[in-house]
Amino acid sequence: MLDQTPSLADDRTRFAAIGAAITCVAVVGIGLSLSIPLLSIEMERMGASSTLIGVNTAVAGLASIVVVPFVPRLARDLGVVRLLMIAIILGAASLVGFRLLPDIAWWFPLRFVFSANLGILFVLSEFWINEAAPPARRGLVMGVYATVLALGFAIGPTLLAFLGTQGFRPYLTGAALFLTGLVPLALARNLSPRIDATPSRRLLGYVRLAPAATLAALVYGAVETGGFAILPLYGLRLGHDAEIAAGLVSVISLGNVLFQIPFGWLADRMDRRKVLLISALGGALGAALIPASSASFPAMIALLFVWGGIAGTLYTVGLAHLGASVRGAELAGANAAFVVLYNIGLMLGPPVIGGSMDLVPPQGFAWSLCGLFVAYALVVLWRLRPAARP
Repeated sequence: MLDQTPSLADDRTRFAAIGAAITCVAVVGIGLSLSIPLLSIEMERMGASSTLIGVNTAVAGLASIVVVPFVPRLARDLGVVRLLMIAIILGAASLVGFRLLPDIAWWFPLRFVFSANLGILFVLSEFWINEAAPPARRGLVMGVYATVLALGFAIGPTLLAFLGTQGFRPYLTGAALFLTGLVPLALARNLSPRIDATPSRRLLGYVRLAPAATLAALVYGAVETGGFAILPLYGLRLGHDAEIAAGLVSVISLGNVLFQIPFGWLADRMDRRKVLLISALGGALGAALIPASSASFPAMIALLFVWGGIAGTLYTVGLAHLGASVRGAELAGANAAFVVLYNIGLMLGPPVIGGSMDLVPPQGFAWSLCGLFVAYALVVLWRLRPAARP
Protein backbone atom coordinates (compact mmCIF):
# COMPACT_ATOMS: atom_id res chain seq x y z
CA MET A 1 0.00 0.00 0.00
CA LEU A 2 1.01 3.62 -0.26
CA ASP A 3 3.13 5.10 2.45
CA GLN A 4 0.59 6.95 4.54
CA THR A 5 2.55 10.07 5.37
CA PRO A 6 0.85 13.45 5.63
CA SER A 7 2.73 14.80 2.61
CA LEU A 8 1.49 12.01 0.34
CA ALA A 9 -2.10 12.82 1.20
CA ASP A 10 -1.58 16.24 -0.26
CA ASP A 11 -2.69 16.53 -3.89
CA ARG A 12 0.51 18.29 -4.93
CA THR A 13 2.66 15.46 -3.61
CA ARG A 14 0.33 12.86 -5.08
CA PHE A 15 0.56 14.35 -8.57
CA ALA A 16 4.32 14.77 -8.22
CA ALA A 17 4.52 11.01 -7.69
CA ILE A 18 2.26 10.37 -10.69
CA GLY A 19 4.28 12.79 -12.81
CA ALA A 20 7.53 11.02 -11.92
CA ALA A 21 6.14 7.63 -12.92
CA ILE A 22 4.67 8.97 -16.17
CA THR A 23 7.90 10.80 -17.08
CA CYS A 24 9.93 7.67 -16.42
CA VAL A 25 7.78 5.44 -18.63
CA ALA A 26 7.53 8.13 -21.35
CA VAL A 27 11.28 8.45 -21.92
CA VAL A 28 11.66 4.68 -21.82
CA GLY A 29 8.80 4.47 -24.33
CA ILE A 30 10.78 6.67 -26.74
CA GLY A 31 13.78 4.39 -26.39
CA LEU A 32 11.61 1.29 -26.84
CA SER A 33 9.84 2.57 -29.96
CA LEU A 34 13.23 3.52 -31.41
CA SER A 35 14.67 0.06 -30.72
CA ILE A 36 11.89 -2.18 -32.12
CA PRO A 37 12.23 -1.14 -35.79
CA LEU A 38 16.00 -0.77 -35.36
CA LEU A 39 16.38 -4.41 -34.30
CA SER A 40 14.16 -5.68 -37.13
CA ILE A 41 16.16 -3.70 -39.71
CA GLU A 42 19.44 -4.93 -38.26
CA MET A 43 18.32 -8.58 -38.32
CA GLU A 44 17.35 -8.25 -41.97
CA ARG A 45 20.75 -6.71 -42.64
CA MET A 46 22.30 -9.75 -40.92
CA GLY A 47 20.49 -12.02 -43.39
CA ALA A 48 17.75 -13.33 -41.09
CA SER A 49 14.54 -14.54 -42.74
CA SER A 50 11.20 -12.87 -42.06
CA THR A 51 10.16 -15.95 -40.09
CA LEU A 52 13.25 -15.78 -37.88
CA ILE A 53 12.72 -12.06 -37.32
CA GLY A 54 9.12 -12.78 -36.32
CA VAL A 55 10.14 -15.54 -33.93
CA ASN A 56 12.76 -13.32 -32.32
CA THR A 57 10.21 -10.53 -31.91
CA ALA A 58 7.71 -12.98 -30.38
CA VAL A 59 10.25 -13.71 -27.62
CA ALA A 60 9.23 -10.30 -26.24
CA GLY A 61 5.76 -11.57 -25.40
CA LEU A 62 7.11 -14.83 -23.99
CA ALA A 63 9.55 -12.98 -21.72
CA SER A 64 6.78 -10.88 -20.19
CA ILE A 65 4.52 -13.90 -19.71
CA VAL A 66 7.31 -15.80 -17.92
CA VAL A 67 8.75 -12.98 -15.77
CA VAL A 68 5.88 -10.57 -15.02
CA PRO A 69 4.00 -12.85 -12.56
CA PHE A 70 7.02 -12.66 -10.23
CA VAL A 71 7.23 -8.85 -10.28
CA PRO A 72 5.03 -8.15 -7.20
CA ARG A 73 7.12 -10.49 -5.05
CA LEU A 74 10.38 -8.99 -6.33
CA ALA A 75 9.05 -5.47 -5.69
CA ARG A 76 8.05 -6.47 -2.17
CA ASP A 77 11.57 -7.72 -1.44
CA LEU A 78 13.59 -5.03 -3.27
CA GLY A 79 11.26 -2.03 -3.25
CA VAL A 80 9.39 -0.53 -6.21
CA VAL A 81 11.92 2.19 -7.07
CA ARG A 82 14.95 -0.05 -6.70
CA LEU A 83 13.43 -2.73 -8.96
CA LEU A 84 12.44 -0.08 -11.52
CA MET A 85 16.00 1.25 -11.55
CA ILE A 86 17.44 -2.26 -11.98
CA ALA A 87 15.04 -2.91 -14.86
CA ILE A 88 16.01 0.34 -16.60
CA ILE A 89 19.75 -0.32 -16.24
CA LEU A 90 19.48 -3.91 -17.48
CA GLY A 91 17.24 -2.80 -20.34
CA ALA A 92 19.78 -0.18 -21.43
CA ALA A 93 22.66 -2.64 -21.12
CA SER A 94 20.90 -5.33 -23.15
CA LEU A 95 20.05 -2.79 -25.88
CA VAL A 96 23.74 -1.93 -26.26
CA GLY A 97 24.43 -5.68 -26.14
CA PHE A 98 22.57 -6.15 -29.43
CA ARG A 99 25.22 -4.00 -31.11
CA LEU A 100 28.15 -5.55 -29.24
CA LEU A 101 27.05 -9.11 -30.14
CA PRO A 102 25.96 -9.04 -33.81
CA ASP A 103 25.14 -12.75 -33.88
CA ILE A 104 21.51 -13.84 -34.21
CA ALA A 105 22.06 -16.66 -31.70
CA TRP A 106 22.86 -14.09 -29.00
CA TRP A 107 19.85 -11.98 -29.91
CA PHE A 108 17.36 -14.49 -28.50
CA PRO A 109 18.60 -14.34 -24.88
CA LEU A 110 19.21 -10.62 -25.29
CA ARG A 111 15.63 -10.09 -26.51
CA PHE A 112 14.38 -12.12 -23.54
CA VAL A 113 16.33 -10.01 -21.01
CA PHE A 114 15.43 -6.76 -22.77
CA SER A 115 11.70 -7.55 -22.90
CA ALA A 116 11.51 -9.01 -19.41
CA ASN A 117 12.87 -5.78 -17.95
CA LEU A 118 10.43 -3.74 -20.02
CA GLY A 119 7.63 -5.87 -18.59
CA ILE A 120 8.84 -5.08 -15.07
CA LEU A 121 8.96 -1.39 -15.93
CA PHE A 122 5.42 -1.20 -17.27
CA VAL A 123 3.87 -3.30 -14.48
CA LEU A 124 5.39 -1.21 -11.70
CA SER A 125 4.88 2.16 -13.41
CA GLU A 126 1.21 1.44 -14.07
CA PHE A 127 0.80 0.11 -10.51
CA TRP A 128 2.39 3.30 -9.13
CA ILE A 129 0.18 5.57 -11.24
CA ASN A 130 -2.98 3.60 -10.48
CA GLU A 131 -2.25 3.46 -6.76
CA ALA A 132 -1.47 7.19 -6.49
CA ALA A 133 -4.35 8.40 -8.69
CA PRO A 134 -7.25 10.05 -6.83
CA PRO A 135 -10.27 7.72 -7.15
CA ALA A 136 -12.46 10.49 -8.59
CA ARG A 137 -9.88 11.27 -11.29
CA ARG A 138 -8.35 7.85 -11.94
CA GLY A 139 -9.73 7.62 -15.48
CA LEU A 140 -8.37 11.05 -16.40
CA VAL A 141 -4.95 10.24 -14.91
CA MET A 142 -4.75 6.97 -16.86
CA GLY A 143 -5.83 8.87 -19.98
CA VAL A 144 -2.97 11.33 -19.52
CA TYR A 145 -0.56 8.42 -18.97
CA ALA A 146 -1.71 6.66 -22.16
CA THR A 147 -1.49 9.89 -24.16
CA VAL A 148 2.05 10.66 -23.01
CA LEU A 149 3.11 7.07 -23.68
CA ALA A 150 1.57 7.14 -27.17
CA LEU A 151 3.42 10.38 -27.94
CA GLY A 152 6.64 8.76 -26.75
CA PHE A 153 6.05 5.82 -29.07
CA ALA A 154 5.48 8.25 -31.95
CA ILE A 155 8.74 10.11 -31.26
CA GLY A 156 11.02 7.04 -31.31
CA PRO A 157 10.73 6.06 -35.00
CA THR A 158 10.99 9.72 -36.00
CA LEU A 159 14.18 10.03 -33.97
CA LEU A 160 15.53 6.92 -35.67
CA ALA A 161 15.12 8.59 -39.06
CA PHE A 162 17.57 11.30 -37.94
CA LEU A 163 20.01 8.95 -36.20
CA GLY A 164 20.17 6.32 -38.92
CA THR A 165 20.23 2.58 -38.31
CA GLN A 166 23.97 1.88 -38.60
CA GLY A 167 26.73 1.98 -36.04
CA PHE A 168 26.52 2.50 -32.30
CA ARG A 169 24.69 5.84 -32.35
CA PRO A 170 21.06 4.61 -32.39
CA TYR A 171 21.78 1.95 -29.76
CA LEU A 172 23.58 4.38 -27.46
CA THR A 173 20.80 6.95 -27.92
CA GLY A 174 18.16 4.38 -27.01
CA ALA A 175 20.15 3.31 -23.96
CA ALA A 176 20.64 6.94 -22.92
CA LEU A 177 16.88 7.52 -23.14
CA PHE A 178 16.34 4.50 -20.93
CA LEU A 179 18.81 5.78 -18.36
CA THR A 180 17.16 9.22 -18.39
CA GLY A 181 14.20 7.48 -16.77
CA LEU A 182 16.33 7.06 -13.64
CA VAL A 183 16.19 10.82 -12.97
CA PRO A 184 12.47 11.14 -12.09
CA LEU A 185 12.69 7.89 -10.11
CA ALA A 186 15.55 9.25 -8.02
CA LEU A 187 13.71 12.53 -7.42
CA ALA A 188 10.51 10.76 -6.36
CA ARG A 189 12.04 7.79 -4.53
CA ASN A 190 10.32 8.75 -1.26
CA LEU A 191 6.91 8.99 -2.95
CA SER A 192 6.75 5.51 -4.42
CA PRO A 193 4.21 2.94 -3.26
CA ARG A 194 5.23 -0.01 -1.10
CA ILE A 195 4.18 -3.61 -1.56
CA ASP A 196 4.02 -5.09 1.92
CA ALA A 197 2.53 -8.48 1.09
CA THR A 198 2.47 -11.10 -1.64
CA PRO A 199 -0.65 -11.00 -3.85
CA SER A 200 -3.03 -13.82 -2.90
CA ARG A 201 -4.26 -14.66 -6.40
CA ARG A 202 -2.82 -16.14 -9.56
CA LEU A 203 -3.58 -15.01 -13.11
CA LEU A 204 -6.99 -16.70 -13.41
CA GLY A 205 -7.93 -15.40 -9.98
CA TYR A 206 -7.63 -11.81 -11.23
CA VAL A 207 -9.52 -12.67 -14.40
CA ARG A 208 -12.39 -13.98 -12.26
CA LEU A 209 -12.17 -10.96 -9.94
CA ALA A 210 -12.28 -8.29 -12.67
CA PRO A 211 -12.94 -9.93 -16.05
CA ALA A 212 -14.05 -6.72 -17.80
CA ALA A 213 -10.79 -4.98 -16.81
CA THR A 214 -8.31 -7.83 -17.38
CA LEU A 215 -9.81 -9.14 -20.64
CA ALA A 216 -9.68 -5.59 -22.02
CA ALA A 217 -5.88 -6.05 -22.01
CA LEU A 218 -6.12 -9.38 -23.85
CA VAL A 219 -8.38 -7.99 -26.58
CA TYR A 220 -6.40 -4.77 -26.94
CA GLY A 221 -3.12 -6.70 -27.20
CA ALA A 222 -4.57 -8.82 -30.01
CA VAL A 223 -6.18 -5.86 -31.82
CA GLU A 224 -3.23 -3.49 -31.46
CA THR A 225 -0.49 -5.92 -32.48
CA GLY A 226 -2.52 -7.84 -35.03
CA GLY A 227 -4.04 -4.70 -36.48
CA PHE A 228 -0.72 -2.86 -36.69
CA ALA A 229 1.04 -5.87 -38.21
CA ILE A 230 -1.64 -6.82 -40.75
CA LEU A 231 -3.09 -3.39 -41.66
CA PRO A 232 -0.23 -2.54 -44.07
CA LEU A 233 -0.78 -5.91 -45.79
CA TYR A 234 -4.50 -5.13 -46.01
CA GLY A 235 -3.63 -1.80 -47.63
CA LEU A 236 -1.44 -3.60 -50.18
CA ARG A 237 -4.27 -6.06 -50.95
CA LEU A 238 -6.51 -3.07 -51.66
CA GLY A 239 -4.02 -1.88 -54.25
CA HIS A 240 -2.27 0.94 -52.37
CA ASP A 241 1.49 1.34 -52.67
CA ALA A 242 3.77 0.32 -49.78
CA GLU A 243 4.26 3.84 -48.39
CA ILE A 244 0.53 4.57 -48.21
CA ALA A 245 -0.22 1.12 -46.78
CA ALA A 246 2.37 1.62 -44.02
CA GLY A 247 1.01 5.12 -43.35
CA LEU A 248 -2.38 3.69 -42.40
CA VAL A 249 -0.85 2.62 -39.08
CA SER A 250 0.05 6.25 -38.33
CA VAL A 251 -3.60 7.24 -38.77
CA ILE A 252 -4.64 4.73 -36.10
CA SER A 253 -1.83 5.91 -33.81
CA LEU A 254 -2.94 9.54 -34.09
CA GLY A 255 -6.50 8.63 -33.17
CA ASN A 256 -5.13 6.66 -30.24
CA VAL A 257 -3.35 9.77 -28.93
CA LEU A 258 -6.38 12.05 -29.17
CA PHE A 259 -9.06 9.80 -27.69
CA GLN A 260 -7.38 8.72 -24.43
CA ILE A 261 -8.04 11.78 -22.27
CA PRO A 262 -11.71 12.29 -23.30
CA PHE A 263 -12.52 8.63 -22.58
CA GLY A 264 -10.55 8.78 -19.32
CA TRP A 265 -12.59 11.82 -18.32
CA LEU A 266 -15.78 9.95 -19.24
CA ALA A 267 -14.70 6.94 -17.17
CA ASP A 268 -14.65 9.17 -14.07
CA ARG A 269 -18.28 10.17 -14.59
CA MET A 270 -20.04 6.87 -15.23
CA ASP A 271 -19.69 3.15 -14.60
CA ARG A 272 -16.35 2.23 -16.18
CA ARG A 273 -17.82 -1.03 -17.45
CA LYS A 274 -20.27 1.01 -19.51
CA VAL A 275 -17.37 2.99 -20.98
CA LEU A 276 -15.63 -0.30 -21.81
CA LEU A 277 -18.85 -1.44 -23.49
CA ILE A 278 -18.92 1.79 -25.54
CA SER A 279 -15.31 1.15 -26.57
CA ALA A 280 -16.05 -2.48 -27.50
CA LEU A 281 -19.18 -1.68 -29.49
CA GLY A 282 -17.46 1.27 -31.17
CA GLY A 283 -14.54 -0.99 -32.05
CA ALA A 284 -16.86 -3.65 -33.46
CA LEU A 285 -18.86 -1.14 -35.50
CA GLY A 286 -15.73 0.56 -36.82
CA ALA A 287 -14.19 -2.76 -37.86
CA ALA A 288 -17.44 -3.82 -39.55
CA LEU A 289 -17.42 -0.59 -41.59
CA ILE A 290 -13.84 -1.00 -42.83
CA PRO A 291 -14.83 -3.09 -45.91
CA ALA A 292 -17.41 -0.48 -47.02
CA SER A 293 -15.00 2.42 -46.40
CA SER A 294 -12.19 0.74 -48.35
CA ALA A 295 -13.84 1.86 -51.62
CA SER A 296 -13.00 5.49 -50.74
CA PHE A 297 -9.53 6.32 -49.43
CA PRO A 298 -10.60 9.53 -47.57
CA ALA A 299 -13.48 7.63 -45.94
CA MET A 300 -11.16 4.84 -44.84
CA ILE A 301 -8.67 7.34 -43.37
CA ALA A 302 -11.44 9.05 -41.36
CA LEU A 303 -12.80 5.72 -40.17
CA LEU A 304 -9.40 4.35 -39.14
CA PHE A 305 -8.69 7.55 -37.20
CA VAL A 306 -11.90 7.25 -35.15
CA TRP A 307 -11.76 3.46 -34.89
CA GLY A 308 -8.12 3.48 -33.75
CA GLY A 309 -8.89 6.08 -31.11
CA ILE A 310 -11.87 4.19 -29.69
CA ALA A 311 -10.09 0.82 -29.76
CA GLY A 312 -7.11 2.25 -27.89
CA THR A 313 -9.26 3.31 -24.96
CA LEU A 314 -9.78 -0.33 -23.93
CA TYR A 315 -6.33 -0.36 -22.33
CA THR A 316 -6.76 2.98 -20.56
CA VAL A 317 -10.23 2.42 -19.17
CA GLY A 318 -9.41 -1.20 -18.35
CA LEU A 319 -6.50 -0.03 -16.19
CA ALA A 320 -8.68 2.58 -14.48
CA HIS A 321 -11.36 -0.03 -13.76
CA LEU A 322 -8.70 -2.36 -12.38
CA GLY A 323 -7.45 0.33 -10.01
CA ALA A 324 -10.99 0.81 -8.70
CA SER A 325 -11.43 -2.92 -8.12
CA VAL A 326 -8.33 -3.77 -6.02
CA ARG A 327 -5.70 -1.92 -3.99
CA GLY A 328 -2.24 -2.39 -2.48
CA ALA A 329 -0.42 -5.68 -3.10
CA GLU A 330 -3.49 -7.06 -4.88
CA LEU A 331 -3.32 -4.14 -7.34
CA ALA A 332 0.32 -5.01 -8.08
CA GLY A 333 -0.72 -8.60 -8.77
CA ALA A 334 -3.66 -7.45 -10.87
CA ASN A 335 -1.40 -5.13 -12.90
CA ALA A 336 0.94 -8.05 -13.50
CA ALA A 337 -2.01 -10.15 -14.73
CA PHE A 338 -3.10 -7.24 -16.94
CA VAL A 339 0.32 -7.07 -18.63
CA VAL A 340 0.51 -10.87 -19.01
CA LEU A 341 -2.89 -10.93 -20.72
CA TYR A 342 -1.85 -8.07 -22.99
CA ASN A 343 1.19 -10.10 -24.05
CA ILE A 344 -0.90 -13.21 -24.64
CA GLY A 345 -3.07 -11.08 -26.91
CA LEU A 346 0.10 -9.75 -28.54
CA MET A 347 1.13 -13.29 -29.45
CA LEU A 348 -2.33 -14.44 -30.58
CA GLY A 349 -3.47 -11.39 -32.54
CA PRO A 350 -1.24 -11.49 -35.64
CA PRO A 351 -1.84 -15.17 -36.55
CA VAL A 352 -5.60 -14.92 -35.91
CA ILE A 353 -6.10 -11.71 -37.88
CA GLY A 354 -3.60 -12.63 -40.59
CA GLY A 355 -5.08 -16.11 -40.94
CA SER A 356 -8.57 -14.63 -41.24
CA MET A 357 -7.41 -12.37 -44.07
CA ASP A 358 -6.01 -15.43 -45.86
CA LEU A 359 -9.28 -17.34 -45.40
CA VAL A 360 -11.50 -14.46 -46.56
CA PRO A 361 -9.24 -12.15 -48.60
CA PRO A 362 -8.95 -9.30 -47.94
CA GLN A 363 -11.93 -8.45 -45.73
CA GLY A 364 -11.28 -11.26 -43.25
CA PHE A 365 -8.98 -8.67 -41.68
CA ALA A 366 -11.96 -6.51 -40.70
CA TRP A 367 -14.29 -9.39 -39.77
CA SER A 368 -11.79 -10.94 -37.36
CA LEU A 369 -11.28 -7.59 -35.63
CA CYS A 370 -15.03 -7.14 -35.39
CA GLY A 371 -15.37 -10.63 -33.88
CA LEU A 372 -12.82 -9.89 -31.18
CA PHE A 373 -14.66 -6.73 -30.11
CA VAL A 374 -18.06 -8.45 -30.16
CA ALA A 375 -16.77 -11.30 -27.98
CA TYR A 376 -15.41 -8.79 -25.47
CA ALA A 377 -18.65 -6.75 -25.54
CA LEU A 378 -20.54 -9.90 -24.54
CA VAL A 379 -18.23 -10.31 -21.53
CA VAL A 380 -18.88 -6.71 -20.44
CA LEU A 381 -22.65 -7.12 -20.90
CA TRP A 382 -22.47 -10.20 -18.71
CA ARG A 383 -20.67 -8.19 -16.02
CA LEU A 384 -23.26 -5.42 -16.25
CA ARG A 385 -26.12 -7.75 -15.36
CA PRO A 386 -27.76 -6.73 -12.05
CA ALA A 387 -26.44 -9.70 -10.06
CA ALA A 388 -22.78 -9.18 -11.05
CA ARG A 389 -20.13 -7.60 -8.83
CA PRO A 390 -18.36 -4.46 -10.09
